[in-house]
Amino acid sequence: MPIPDTDVITATAFDTLTPPAATDQILLVDELPRSASAPDVVLRRVRDELTLDGNAQLNLATFVTTWMEPQARQLMADTAEKNLADRAEYPQITAMEERCVRMLARLWHAPHPERVRGCSTTGSSEAAMLGGLALKRRWQQRRRAQGKDTGRPNLVMGANVQVCWKKFANYFEVEPRYVPMEPGRYHLTPDTLTAYCDDNTIGVVTVLGSTYDGSYEPVADICMALDGYQAATGTDIPVHVDGASGALVAPFLDPALMWDFQLERVASINTSGHKYGHVFPGLGWALWRDTAALPDELVFEIDYLGGRSPSFTLNFSRPGAHVVAQYYSFLRYGFEGLRDLAVQSRTTARDLAARIRAIAPWELVTDGSELPALAFRLAPGAQGFTVFDVSHAMRARGWHLPAYTFPAPCEDISVLRLVVRTGFTTDLAGRFIADLTEVTRRLRPGVSMPAPMR
Repeated sequence: MPIPDTDVITATAFDTLTPPAATDQILLVDELPRSASAPDVVLRRVRDELTLDGNAQLNLATFVTTWMEPQARQLMADTAEKNLADRAEYPQITAMEERCVRMLARLWHAPHPERVRGCSTTGSSEAAMLGGLALKRRWQQRRRAQGKDTGRPNLVMGANVQVCWKKFANYFEVEPRYVPMEPGRYHLTPDTLTAYCDDNTIGVVTVLGSTYDGSYEPVADICMALDGYQAATGTDIPVHVDGASGALVAPFLDPALMWDFQLERVASINTSGHKYGHVFPGLGWALWRDTAALPDELVFEIDYLGGRSPSFTLNFSRPGAHVVAQYYSFLRYGFEGLRDLAVQSRTTARDLAARIRAIAPWELVTDGSELPALAFRLAPGAQGFTVFDVSHAMRARGWHLPAYTFPAPCEDISVLRLVVRTGFTTDLAGRFIADLTEVTRRLRPGVSMPAPMR
Protein backbone atom coordinates (compact mmCIF):
# COMPACT_ATOMS: atom_id res chain seq x y z
CA MET A 1 0.00 0.00 0.00
CA PRO A 2 1.54 3.36 -0.97
CA ILE A 3 2.42 5.76 1.82
CA PRO A 4 0.03 8.74 1.81
CA ASP A 5 1.44 12.18 1.31
CA THR A 6 2.36 13.70 4.71
CA ASP A 7 0.85 17.07 3.88
CA VAL A 8 -2.46 15.40 3.04
CA ILE A 9 -2.47 13.54 6.36
CA THR A 10 -1.76 16.74 8.27
CA ALA A 11 -4.40 18.73 6.46
CA THR A 12 -7.02 16.02 6.88
CA ALA A 13 -6.29 15.66 10.58
CA PHE A 14 -6.69 19.37 11.22
CA ASP A 15 -9.79 19.57 9.07
CA THR A 16 -11.48 16.94 11.22
CA LEU A 17 -10.54 18.85 14.39
CA THR A 18 -11.90 22.20 13.29
CA PRO A 19 -15.52 22.75 14.34
CA PRO A 20 -17.88 25.11 12.59
CA ALA A 21 -16.98 28.78 13.09
CA ALA A 22 -18.29 30.10 16.38
CA THR A 23 -17.68 33.59 17.71
CA ASP A 24 -19.44 33.08 21.06
CA GLN A 25 -18.18 29.58 21.81
CA ILE A 26 -17.82 28.91 25.55
CA LEU A 27 -14.46 27.41 26.47
CA LEU A 28 -13.69 25.43 29.59
CA VAL A 29 -10.50 26.71 31.18
CA ASP A 30 -9.93 24.37 34.14
CA GLU A 31 -10.26 21.00 32.45
CA LEU A 32 -9.53 19.36 29.13
CA PRO A 33 -12.48 20.14 26.78
CA ARG A 34 -14.36 17.20 25.31
CA SER A 35 -14.01 18.45 21.73
CA ALA A 36 -11.84 20.72 19.64
CA SER A 37 -12.46 24.44 19.27
CA ALA A 38 -11.88 26.89 16.47
CA PRO A 39 -8.22 28.04 16.54
CA ASP A 40 -9.11 31.75 16.34
CA VAL A 41 -11.49 31.40 19.29
CA VAL A 42 -8.80 29.77 21.44
CA LEU A 43 -6.20 32.29 20.30
CA ARG A 44 -8.44 35.17 21.34
CA ARG A 45 -9.24 33.52 24.68
CA VAL A 46 -5.60 32.93 25.56
CA ARG A 47 -4.52 36.37 24.38
CA ASP A 48 -7.24 38.05 26.41
CA GLU A 49 -6.08 36.28 29.56
CA LEU A 50 -2.42 37.14 28.90
CA THR A 51 -3.28 40.86 28.80
CA LEU A 52 -3.80 40.59 32.57
CA ASP A 53 -0.10 39.76 33.07
CA GLY A 54 2.36 42.53 33.81
CA ASN A 55 4.32 44.40 31.15
CA ALA A 56 7.73 42.69 30.93
CA GLN A 57 9.49 45.99 30.18
CA LEU A 58 8.26 47.40 33.49
CA ASN A 59 9.47 44.35 35.44
CA LEU A 60 12.37 45.82 37.39
CA ALA A 61 12.75 42.64 39.45
CA THR A 62 14.11 40.36 36.77
CA PHE A 63 17.61 40.20 35.33
CA VAL A 64 16.15 38.26 32.39
CA THR A 65 16.10 39.71 28.88
CA THR A 66 12.75 41.26 27.96
CA TRP A 67 13.67 42.80 24.60
CA MET A 68 15.25 41.38 21.47
CA GLU A 69 15.58 42.65 17.94
CA PRO A 70 12.94 41.47 15.43
CA GLN A 71 15.61 39.58 13.48
CA ALA A 72 16.57 37.57 16.59
CA ARG A 73 12.91 36.84 17.32
CA GLN A 74 12.51 35.62 13.74
CA LEU A 75 15.47 33.26 14.05
CA MET A 76 14.00 31.83 17.25
CA ALA A 77 10.66 31.30 15.53
CA ASP A 78 12.40 29.68 12.55
CA THR A 79 14.17 27.14 14.78
CA ALA A 80 11.59 26.66 17.53
CA GLU A 81 10.96 23.03 16.56
CA LYS A 82 14.62 21.97 16.54
CA ASN A 83 15.85 19.84 19.43
CA LEU A 84 19.41 20.55 20.50
CA ALA A 85 19.75 16.99 21.81
CA ASP A 86 19.45 15.69 18.25
CA ARG A 87 22.93 16.77 17.23
CA ALA A 88 23.22 14.44 14.25
CA GLU A 89 20.09 15.92 12.67
CA TYR A 90 20.96 19.55 13.44
CA PRO A 91 24.75 19.75 13.08
CA GLN A 92 24.79 23.49 12.36
CA ILE A 93 23.09 24.39 15.63
CA THR A 94 25.58 22.09 17.35
CA ALA A 95 28.41 23.95 15.61
CA MET A 96 26.92 27.28 16.74
CA GLU A 97 26.86 26.04 20.33
CA GLU A 98 30.53 25.03 20.11
CA ARG A 99 31.45 28.41 18.62
CA CYS A 100 29.64 30.20 21.46
CA VAL A 101 31.57 28.13 24.00
CA ARG A 102 34.87 29.11 22.37
CA MET A 103 33.83 32.77 22.26
CA LEU A 104 33.05 32.68 25.98
CA ALA A 105 36.30 30.84 26.72
CA ARG A 106 38.29 33.62 25.05
CA LEU A 107 36.15 36.33 26.69
CA TRP A 108 36.89 34.77 30.09
CA HIS A 109 40.64 34.47 29.43
CA ALA A 110 40.91 30.69 29.34
CA PRO A 111 44.65 29.89 29.00
CA HIS A 112 43.87 27.32 26.31
CA PRO A 113 40.41 28.01 24.81
CA GLU A 114 40.61 24.86 22.70
CA ARG A 115 40.83 22.74 25.86
CA VAL A 116 37.85 24.30 27.58
CA ARG A 117 34.86 22.02 28.08
CA GLY A 118 31.50 23.72 27.96
CA CYS A 119 27.85 23.39 27.10
CA SER A 120 24.63 25.33 26.89
CA THR A 121 21.92 24.69 29.46
CA THR A 122 18.34 25.75 30.10
CA GLY A 123 19.57 28.53 32.39
CA SER A 124 22.14 29.42 35.01
CA SER A 125 20.47 27.22 37.62
CA GLU A 126 21.20 24.09 35.58
CA ALA A 127 24.67 25.39 34.70
CA ALA A 128 25.42 26.04 38.38
CA MET A 129 24.30 22.56 39.37
CA LEU A 130 26.56 21.05 36.71
CA GLY A 131 29.43 23.09 38.09
CA GLY A 132 28.62 21.86 41.60
CA LEU A 133 28.43 18.25 40.43
CA ALA A 134 31.86 18.49 38.83
CA LEU A 135 33.28 19.92 42.08
CA LYS A 136 31.74 17.08 44.08
CA ARG A 137 32.95 14.37 41.73
CA ARG A 138 36.51 15.75 41.62
CA TRP A 139 36.55 15.86 45.44
CA GLN A 140 35.29 12.27 45.63
CA GLN A 141 37.97 11.07 43.21
CA ARG A 142 40.69 12.82 45.19
CA ARG A 143 39.45 11.45 48.52
CA ARG A 144 39.24 7.89 47.20
CA ALA A 145 42.76 8.13 45.81
CA GLN A 146 43.88 9.13 49.31
CA GLY A 147 41.93 6.27 50.90
CA LYS A 148 39.63 8.70 52.72
CA ASP A 149 35.89 8.81 53.37
CA THR A 150 33.63 10.57 50.82
CA GLY A 151 30.47 10.70 52.87
CA ARG A 152 30.43 14.30 54.15
CA PRO A 153 31.02 16.82 51.33
CA ASN A 154 30.36 20.49 51.98
CA LEU A 155 30.21 23.61 49.81
CA VAL A 156 31.15 27.07 51.13
CA MET A 157 29.32 30.16 49.86
CA GLY A 158 27.91 33.48 51.02
CA ALA A 159 24.41 33.73 52.44
CA ASN A 160 23.59 35.90 49.42
CA VAL A 161 23.76 33.05 46.87
CA GLN A 162 20.87 32.49 44.50
CA VAL A 163 18.40 29.75 45.44
CA CYS A 164 19.83 27.36 42.80
CA TRP A 165 22.79 26.70 45.12
CA LYS A 166 20.48 25.82 47.97
CA LYS A 167 18.71 23.43 45.61
CA PHE A 168 22.02 21.91 44.55
CA ALA A 169 23.03 21.25 48.17
CA ASN A 170 19.63 19.71 48.91
CA TYR A 171 19.23 17.63 45.75
CA PHE A 172 22.79 16.31 45.63
CA GLU A 173 23.38 15.80 49.35
CA VAL A 174 26.08 18.35 49.96
CA GLU A 175 26.24 20.25 53.24
CA PRO A 176 25.81 23.97 52.50
CA ARG A 177 28.02 26.23 54.59
CA TYR A 178 26.69 29.75 54.34
CA VAL A 179 28.98 32.56 55.43
CA PRO A 180 26.55 35.04 57.02
CA MET A 181 26.22 38.68 56.10
CA GLU A 182 27.19 41.46 58.48
CA PRO A 183 26.00 45.08 58.58
CA GLY A 184 27.83 46.80 55.76
CA ARG A 185 29.07 43.50 54.25
CA TYR A 186 26.43 41.81 52.17
CA HIS A 187 28.45 39.19 50.28
CA LEU A 188 31.33 36.75 50.65
CA THR A 189 34.73 38.24 51.54
CA PRO A 190 38.13 36.60 52.08
CA ASP A 191 38.43 37.52 55.75
CA THR A 192 35.42 35.38 56.74
CA LEU A 193 35.88 32.52 54.33
CA THR A 194 38.44 29.99 55.52
CA ALA A 195 36.86 29.43 58.93
CA TYR A 196 34.14 27.51 57.06
CA CYS A 197 36.53 25.33 55.02
CA ASP A 198 37.99 21.91 55.84
CA ASP A 199 39.11 18.69 54.13
CA ASN A 200 35.52 17.94 53.12
CA THR A 201 35.00 21.21 51.24
CA ILE A 202 34.39 20.42 47.58
CA GLY A 203 34.70 24.05 46.52
CA VAL A 204 33.85 27.68 47.17
CA VAL A 205 31.14 29.49 45.20
CA THR A 206 31.81 33.13 44.39
CA VAL A 207 29.14 35.37 42.92
CA LEU A 208 29.83 37.96 40.25
CA GLY A 209 26.69 40.02 40.66
CA SER A 210 24.71 39.30 43.81
CA THR A 211 20.98 38.81 43.42
CA TYR A 212 20.42 40.88 46.55
CA ASP A 213 22.16 44.10 45.56
CA GLY A 214 24.08 43.64 42.28
CA SER A 215 27.52 43.74 43.93
CA TYR A 216 30.55 41.71 42.82
CA GLU A 217 32.30 39.39 45.23
CA PRO A 218 36.12 39.84 45.29
CA VAL A 219 36.98 36.63 43.45
CA ALA A 220 40.72 37.35 43.23
CA ASP A 221 40.99 38.08 46.96
CA ILE A 222 39.00 34.94 47.78
CA CYS A 223 41.35 32.87 45.61
CA MET A 224 44.32 34.44 47.40
CA ALA A 225 42.83 33.52 50.78
CA LEU A 226 42.41 29.93 49.56
CA ASP A 227 46.04 29.95 48.36
CA GLY A 228 47.05 30.80 51.92
CA TYR A 229 44.73 28.13 53.30
CA GLN A 230 46.33 25.52 51.03
CA ALA A 231 49.82 26.59 52.09
CA ALA A 232 48.82 26.19 55.74
CA THR A 233 46.78 22.97 55.54
CA GLY A 234 47.66 21.27 52.24
CA THR A 235 43.99 21.31 51.18
CA ASP A 236 43.42 22.50 47.63
CA ILE A 237 39.92 24.00 47.25
CA PRO A 238 38.73 25.01 43.76
CA VAL A 239 36.49 27.98 43.04
CA HIS A 240 33.36 28.13 40.92
CA VAL A 241 32.25 31.58 39.74
CA ASP A 242 28.51 32.07 39.53
CA GLY A 243 28.53 34.75 36.88
CA ALA A 244 24.84 34.42 36.05
CA SER A 245 24.69 38.14 35.32
CA GLY A 246 28.16 39.58 35.83
CA ALA A 247 30.08 37.23 33.54
CA LEU A 248 28.51 39.00 30.55
CA VAL A 249 28.95 42.46 32.07
CA ALA A 250 32.40 42.60 33.70
CA PRO A 251 34.41 41.65 30.54
CA PHE A 252 33.00 44.71 28.78
CA LEU A 253 32.87 47.26 31.60
CA ASP A 254 35.57 46.13 34.05
CA PRO A 255 38.39 44.68 31.92
CA ALA A 256 40.97 45.11 34.69
CA LEU A 257 38.93 43.10 37.18
CA MET A 258 40.46 39.69 37.97
CA TRP A 259 37.66 37.16 38.37
CA ASP A 260 37.78 34.56 35.57
CA PHE A 261 40.11 31.84 34.24
CA GLN A 262 43.07 34.19 34.65
CA LEU A 263 42.93 32.97 38.26
CA GLU A 264 44.30 29.43 38.36
CA ARG A 265 42.00 28.45 41.23
CA VAL A 266 38.88 29.17 39.15
CA ALA A 267 37.80 25.77 37.83
CA SER A 268 34.44 26.64 36.29
CA ILE A 269 32.13 29.53 35.44
CA ASN A 270 28.43 29.72 34.65
CA THR A 271 26.41 32.52 33.13
CA SER A 272 22.95 33.18 31.74
CA GLY A 273 22.64 33.85 28.04
CA HIS A 274 19.13 35.00 28.85
CA LYS A 275 20.32 37.83 31.09
CA TYR A 276 22.99 40.18 29.76
CA GLY A 277 23.55 37.79 26.85
CA HIS A 278 20.44 39.36 25.27
CA VAL A 279 18.47 36.15 24.67
CA PHE A 280 14.93 35.44 25.85
CA PRO A 281 14.64 32.85 28.67
CA GLY A 282 15.91 30.17 29.01
CA LEU A 283 19.56 29.75 28.13
CA GLY A 284 22.61 29.26 30.31
CA TRP A 285 26.25 28.37 29.78
CA ALA A 286 28.69 26.29 31.84
CA LEU A 287 32.42 26.26 31.11
CA TRP A 288 35.29 24.34 32.75
CA ARG A 289 38.90 25.44 32.59
CA ASP A 290 40.07 22.19 30.94
CA THR A 291 39.25 18.51 30.65
CA ALA A 292 40.64 17.83 34.14
CA ALA A 293 38.07 20.17 35.69
CA LEU A 294 35.16 18.12 34.31
CA PRO A 295 35.56 14.39 35.04
CA ASP A 296 34.93 12.16 32.02
CA GLU A 297 32.61 9.93 34.04
CA LEU A 298 30.04 12.74 34.12
CA VAL A 299 29.90 12.99 30.33
CA PHE A 300 27.65 10.49 28.52
CA GLU A 301 28.05 9.37 24.92
CA ILE A 302 24.70 8.90 23.20
CA ASP A 303 24.05 7.28 19.83
CA TYR A 304 20.32 6.58 19.64
CA LEU A 305 19.48 9.78 17.76
CA GLY A 306 21.93 8.99 15.00
CA GLY A 307 25.69 9.45 15.24
CA ARG A 308 27.53 9.75 18.56
CA SER A 309 27.64 12.88 20.68
CA PRO A 310 28.61 13.77 24.26
CA SER A 311 25.96 14.90 26.74
CA PHE A 312 26.45 16.55 30.13
CA THR A 313 23.20 18.22 31.08
CA LEU A 314 20.44 17.59 33.60
CA ASN A 315 17.94 18.04 30.82
CA PHE A 316 17.99 16.04 27.58
CA SER A 317 15.68 17.56 24.97
CA ARG A 318 16.29 21.30 24.80
CA PRO A 319 15.30 24.04 22.36
CA GLY A 320 17.97 24.84 19.81
CA ALA A 321 16.39 28.24 19.15
CA HIS A 322 18.05 29.86 22.14
CA VAL A 323 21.52 28.81 21.04
CA VAL A 324 20.79 30.24 17.59
CA ALA A 325 19.69 33.50 19.21
CA GLN A 326 22.87 33.63 21.31
CA TYR A 327 25.01 33.07 18.25
CA TYR A 328 23.07 35.86 16.49
CA SER A 329 23.62 38.17 19.47
CA PHE A 330 27.37 37.56 19.52
CA LEU A 331 27.71 38.07 15.75
CA ARG A 332 25.31 41.01 15.66
CA TYR A 333 26.88 43.12 18.39
CA GLY A 334 30.46 41.92 18.65
CA PHE A 335 32.63 43.02 21.55
CA GLU A 336 32.15 46.74 20.99
CA GLY A 337 28.39 46.44 20.55
CA LEU A 338 27.98 44.36 23.70
CA ARG A 339 30.14 46.88 25.54
CA ASP A 340 27.95 49.75 24.29
CA LEU A 341 24.79 47.98 25.50
CA ALA A 342 26.38 47.35 28.90
CA VAL A 343 27.55 50.98 29.13
CA GLN A 344 24.04 52.20 28.40
CA SER A 345 22.58 49.99 31.12
CA ARG A 346 25.18 50.96 33.74
CA THR A 347 24.87 54.66 32.88
CA THR A 348 21.11 54.50 33.30
CA ALA A 349 21.45 52.57 36.56
CA ARG A 350 23.90 55.08 38.04
CA ASP A 351 21.76 58.00 36.93
CA LEU A 352 18.73 56.42 38.58
CA ALA A 353 20.76 55.85 41.75
CA ALA A 354 21.75 59.52 41.90
CA ARG A 355 18.14 60.61 41.44
CA ILE A 356 16.83 58.17 44.04
CA ARG A 357 19.44 59.38 46.53
CA ALA A 358 17.97 62.86 46.15
CA ILE A 359 14.49 61.69 47.18
CA ALA A 360 14.03 61.76 50.95
CA PRO A 361 14.00 59.46 52.89
CA TRP A 362 15.77 57.00 50.54
CA GLU A 363 19.40 55.89 50.86
CA LEU A 364 21.42 53.63 48.58
CA VAL A 365 22.80 50.20 49.42
CA THR A 366 24.44 49.88 45.97
CA ASP A 367 24.54 52.41 43.15
CA GLY A 368 24.73 50.37 39.93
CA SER A 369 28.49 50.75 39.57
CA GLU A 370 28.99 46.97 39.24
CA LEU A 371 25.96 45.16 37.82
CA PRO A 372 23.52 47.63 36.23
CA ALA A 373 21.31 47.10 39.28
CA LEU A 374 20.87 48.97 42.53
CA ALA A 375 19.33 48.42 45.92
CA PHE A 376 17.96 51.17 48.14
CA ARG A 377 16.22 51.38 51.50
CA LEU A 378 14.52 53.82 53.82
CA ALA A 379 16.93 55.84 55.93
CA PRO A 380 17.04 54.91 59.62
CA GLY A 381 14.30 56.71 61.49
CA ALA A 382 11.94 56.97 58.52
CA GLN A 383 8.42 56.25 59.72
CA GLY A 384 4.93 55.82 58.41
CA PHE A 385 5.53 53.28 55.64
CA THR A 386 7.80 50.42 54.56
CA VAL A 387 9.52 49.32 51.37
CA PHE A 388 6.76 46.74 51.01
CA ASP A 389 4.17 49.54 50.94
CA VAL A 390 6.15 51.27 48.20
CA SER A 391 6.47 48.05 46.19
CA HIS A 392 2.70 47.55 46.38
CA ALA A 393 1.96 51.15 45.39
CA MET A 394 4.39 51.02 42.46
CA ARG A 395 2.76 47.82 41.22
CA ALA A 396 -0.51 49.72 40.99
CA ARG A 397 1.26 52.01 38.52
CA GLY A 398 2.49 49.07 36.44
CA TRP A 399 6.00 48.70 37.91
CA HIS A 400 7.22 45.44 39.41
CA LEU A 401 9.71 46.72 41.99
CA PRO A 402 10.60 43.91 44.41
CA ALA A 403 10.94 44.47 48.16
CA TYR A 404 12.65 41.89 50.37
CA THR A 405 14.60 41.41 53.58
CA PHE A 406 18.26 40.39 53.78
CA PRO A 407 19.17 37.05 55.41
CA ALA A 408 20.07 36.73 59.10
CA PRO A 409 21.70 38.40 60.91
CA CYS A 410 20.78 41.36 58.68
CA GLU A 411 17.06 40.68 58.65
CA ASP A 412 16.42 44.21 59.93
CA ILE A 413 17.50 45.51 56.49
CA SER A 414 14.71 45.64 53.91
CA VAL A 415 15.39 46.98 50.44
CA LEU A 416 13.94 47.66 47.03
CA ARG A 417 15.98 46.44 44.05
CA LEU A 418 15.93 47.81 40.52
CA VAL A 419 17.53 46.06 37.52
CA VAL A 420 18.34 47.95 34.32
CA ARG A 421 18.34 45.93 31.10
CA THR A 422 18.46 46.69 27.39
CA GLY A 423 15.10 48.22 26.52
CA PHE A 424 14.82 50.24 29.73
CA THR A 425 14.94 53.63 28.02
CA THR A 426 15.70 57.09 29.37
CA ASP A 427 12.00 57.94 29.03
CA LEU A 428 11.05 54.93 31.14
CA ALA A 429 13.66 55.86 33.71
CA GLY A 430 12.19 59.36 33.96
CA ARG A 431 8.70 57.94 34.34
CA PHE A 432 9.89 55.61 37.08
CA ILE A 433 11.49 58.43 39.07
CA ALA A 434 8.32 60.51 38.74
CA ASP A 435 6.18 57.64 39.98
CA LEU A 436 8.56 56.78 42.85
CA THR A 437 8.63 60.44 43.91
CA GLU A 438 4.84 60.66 43.91
CA VAL A 439 4.34 57.34 45.72
CA THR A 440 6.87 58.37 48.37
CA ARG A 441 5.16 61.72 48.84
CA ARG A 442 1.71 60.17 49.21
CA LEU A 443 2.87 57.54 51.70
CA ARG A 444 4.70 59.96 54.00
CA PRO A 445 2.89 60.80 57.24
CA GLY A 446 0.86 63.99 57.18
CA VAL A 447 0.14 63.99 53.44
CA SER A 448 -3.59 64.25 52.86
CA MET A 449 -5.04 62.20 50.02
CA PRO A 450 -7.43 63.84 47.55
CA ALA A 451 -11.08 62.98 47.99
CA PRO A 452 -12.41 60.45 45.47
CA MET A 453 -14.36 61.85 42.53
CA ARG A 454 -18.06 61.08 42.52
